[in-house]
Amino acid sequence: QVPLMESGGGLVQAGGSLRLSCEVSRDPKCFSPKAWYRQAPGKERELVASISPGGITNYGDSVKGRFTISRDNVKKTLYLQMTTLKTEDTAVYYCNADITRAFDCIQYARNDWGSGTRVTVFA
Repeated sequence: QVPLMESGGGLVQAGGSLRLSCEVSRDPKCFSPKAWYRQAPGKERELVASISPGGITNYGDSVKGRFTISRDNVKKTLYLQMTTLKTEDTAVYYCNADITRAFDCIQYARNDWGSGTRVTVFA
């Protein structure tokens, strides 16, 4: 089981909303969830949104004004509120995190991605 676990994906009609969550299932001190990416069939993975340690957010052009990234620093949980969904938002959404540079976090060096949650938007 990968440490980063996304949830909240599903099937939704265009114009609808979904809220994705990314939780750290173990050793939360080793992870700082920071971004959402997505990969549609036949396309490369692309940045959806990111949030800096200070809370500065950045969004891909296609989701600006519709998606909101946020983070609960106590729970080490990352969120993505998606509104006014479009069929072109259909993709697998992945959470990405920084790995803490500490000896006991080395084991997670290649676990900076979750396994994804699928979002399907139908017309």
